[in-house]
Amino acid sequence: MSNDGFNPNTGDIYHPSPETVAAAHIKDYEAVYQKAVDDPLAFWAERAETLSWYQKWDKVLDDSDAPFYKWFVGGKTNIVLNALDRHQTTGRRNKLAIIWEGEDGEKRTLSYWRLSQEVCKFANVLRSMGVQKGDTVTIYMGRTPEVVIAMLACAKIGAVHSVIYGGFSEQAIADRIDDAKSRVLVCSDGAWLRGKIVPLKENVDKALERSPMVEHVIVVRRTGHEINMEQGRDYWYHDLMSLPVASNKARTEVMDAEDPLFILYTSGTTGKPKGILHTHGGYQVYTSTTLEWVFDIKDEDRYWCAADPGWITGHSYIVYAPLILGATSIIYEGAPTYPYPNRWWKIVEEYGVTILYTAPTAIRGLMRFGDAWPNRHDLSTLRLLGSVGEPINPEAWKWYHRVIGKERCPIMDTWWQTETGGFMITPLPSVALKPGSATRPFPGIVVDVVDEEGNTCAPNEDGKLVIKTPWPGMLRTVYGDPERYKAQYWSAYKEQGWYLAGDSARRDEDGYIWVIGRIDDVIKVSGYRLGTAEIESALVSYKDVAEAAVIGVPDELRGNVIHAYCILVSGATPDDALIKALKEHVRHEVGPIAVPTSIEFVDKLPKTRSGKIMRRVLKAQAQGLPVGDLSTLED
Repeated sequence: MSNDGFNPNTGDIYHPSPETVAAAHIKDYEAVYQKAVDDPLAFWAERAETLSWYQKWDKVLDDSDAPFYKWFVGGKTNIVLNALDRHQTTGRRNKLAIIWEGEDGEKRTLSYWRLSQEVCKFANVLRSMGVQKGDTVTIYMGRTPEVVIAMLACAKIGAVHSVIYGGFSEQAIADRIDDAKSRVLVCSDGAWLRGKIVPLKENVDKALERSPMVEHVIVVRRTGHEINMEQGRDYWYHDLMSLPVASNKARTEVMDAEDPLFILYTSGTTGKPKGILHTHGGYQVYTSTTLEWVFDIKDEDRYWCAADPGWITGHSYIVYAPLILGATSIIYEGAPTYPYPNRWWKIVEEYGVTILYTAPTAIRGLMRFGDAWPNRHDLSTLRLLGSVGEPINPEAWKWYHRVIGKERCPIMDTWWQTETGGFMITPLPSVALKPGSATRPFPGIVVDVVDEEGNTCAPNEDGKLVIKTPWPGMLRTVYGDPERYKAQYWSAYKEQGWYLAGDSARRDEDGYIWVIGRIDDVIKVSGYRLGTAEIESALVSYKDVAEAAVIGVPDELRGNVIHAYCILVSGATPDDALIKALKEHVRHEVGPIAVPTSIEFVDKLPKTRSGKIMRRVLKAQAQGLPVGDLSTLED
C-alpha cells in the first residue's frame, strides 16, 4: 500500500499520512480549535479579512437581540464581489470556473471571465423586468450552468433567490412561490434524468394555476421538447439574453452584511415548509472558510460536489464557496448510473477530479454494482473524498475508501444543515477518522450532546445535539415567521441560549460525535429532508382518504423509505388500484422523491390524548421493535 494517502490502524481508526498533514491548510486541529474558543470574535474577524468588502464592519457580532444575531455589523459587501468580481483583475479570470457535462453528453465550460459576463447579462435582464433589491426570484431548474448564473445574477442586483429542487411538483412549487411572494420565476423547459425528460415547465404551468402571483416566467431551453409558452408571461432566456438591454457589464449592488441573500425551503414538522433565510456577509465568510479548510482547496484542484444546486449543499458548495475560493468545479446534470454504472468514474478520469463530495445514498447505490465498474477507470487523481446528507454507514465508508479512494484518500464526513449554512461537525484532512463518525466540531463551533434538562450526556449515551454559540453562517430567521424561528430552534434550551439541531447523537470517549438521526417528524430519503406533514397532506387531499400518517423505515440503499398508513372514507375500496392512484397523486402533488414505497390501509392510528399521531409507535411496529411507553396513547 502506498504511503501517500493515509493508512488504517487497528480498531477502525484511520490516521492521515505525514504527506496529507503536510499539505493540509490546517495541520494542528487542536491548536486552531482552541484559538477559536479563546477568542471567537477575533477568529471570525481574521477569516473575514481574507475577503473583499466595500466597507469594513464596525462590530463582528451583535447579540443584543438574541437569537436574532447579526454578524459583521456595518460591513458593506456583496457575495458576488467575492465570488466573481475580485477574480476579474487577477490571473484567475481566465481560469475555468465551471466544467459542465449534460447527461446526454453535451459539454460546456465557463471561465471566471465568461461566467461574470453571463451573470451581468442576466442581471440586466432581471433589472429590465423590474426586479429590484430585496425582491424574491424563484428558480426551478435542472443541473445546468444557467441555475448558477441565475442565482449569482439575483445576488448581484441584491434580489433574494429562492431555488426549488427540480424533484418537487406543482403544489410544492405553488406553496413556496406564495410564501416567498415571487413575481418572477426562472425555469428550464425540462431536464434530462435517466434518459428521460423531467417536465419542469409543465410543473410550473400547473403550479401557476394554483399561485397566480408570478408575472414573468423566463424559460431556459435545455431539452427542446414542445412546451406551452403563455403570451405576455413566458419568455425564452436565449431571446432575452440577445437583447441590447442584456449588456455584459452590470453594477454589483452594494449590500449590507445582514441583507438577505437567499431563502431555501426545508421541511418542517408542520405542513408549511420553512423558508430558511441566509445573508451576504456571514454566509460568505463561513462557507468559504469551511470549504477551504475541510477540502483543502488548492488552485490546481478539480473539485466535484455531486449534489443538486436546489439544496443547501449545492448553494454552499457548488455555487458560492468554490467561486469565492477561485476553484474549478465540475457540474454533472444527470443520474450516476446513466447509461451505465461507471458514469461518475468516467467523469473523474476524464476531468482529473481531485476532490469528490457526495451522499451516502449515491455511494450505496454505486456499491451495489460491485468493484469492477470503478476499477476499469483511472481514479488516481482523487486525493480527498467527502460525504454529506446523512450519517454514512461504516460498510459504505470502507467501500468508498478502499475502492474509490484506493486507501489513499481521507473521507470528510460532514454533518450540517440548511440552517447552518456550512459544515458544523467534520474532519479536517489532518484529523484521524472513524468510519461513521463526523468526528469533531469545525473550529469556532461549540457543540454538545445533552439530555432534556441540558446536562451533558455521558460518553456513548444518546442525547440531543445542540450548538452552544452563534456562528457567521447561521440562518437569521424563518422567512416571514420570526416566532416560528424562535420556537423551532431556540425554545428547547431557551435559558441556556442554545440552538437545537433536531438530531440525536452520541459522543464517544475520544470526543468524536456520532449523529444518529432526526428526532422530529422529518424523514431523510436519499439524503433529502421531507416533512411528514407535506406527504400526509397530499394523501389526505385525495378523495378516498380521510386520514394519513407516514413514517420513515430504514432502507439499506436510500437511508429511509416512506411507509404510509391511510384511513379511508366510507365506501372506498382498499385495493391495489387505489394504492397505485395514491402513489401517482403524491408524485403529482409533492414530487417523485416523496412517493411512499408502501401504503397500508388501517381502521385507526395511534394517537395521544391531544390528538397527535404517535409515529414512533408506527415506526416500531413496522420494524418489529418494542413500542415503548404507551401511557400517553388515547386508546
